[in-house]
Amino acid sequence: MSRLLIVVFGTLVCASAQAQLNPQQERMKTCNATASERELKGDERQDFLGRCLRGESTLTAQQERMRMCNVQASERQLKGDERKDFMSDCLKKSEKLSAQQEKMKTCNRDAAGKEGDERRAFMSECLRADSGKERGKERGSRSAATGR
Repeated sequence: MSRLLIVVFGTLVCASAQAQLNPQQERMKTCNATASERELKGDERQDFLGRCLRGESTLTAQQERMRMCNVQASERQLKGDERKDFMSDCLKKSEKLSAQQEKMKTCNRDAAGKEGDERRAFMSECLRADSGKERGKERGSRSAATGR
């Protein structure tokens, strides 16, 4: 009989401890559930869980743009059609690439076919170049030197 009481008491203690999760445990539970919903596996799951547990944003680029535009609209206290127009303009502006993003896009396109250290060196040099013209000149002189 005393064994039965010990088992029942132990079960009750464990159940009450599980019911009172601390904030870190609650976050871990939520992050794990989200990773499972997204069917993440291996390194991708580990990366996600690390970011989630640190509280880092897991928003997509579009969601992040929407959030920023919403914050700006709220700061300006915009309502109705005025807010709608602002949001539309804000999201359109966000779609335009910055000069650095354009440069990255161009360098990535030009690096097609390169791999490993060769790609890394090319990208580094390409991104440091002051303009596309200089890159073109460098590419032209390299092509002439290598016969390509």
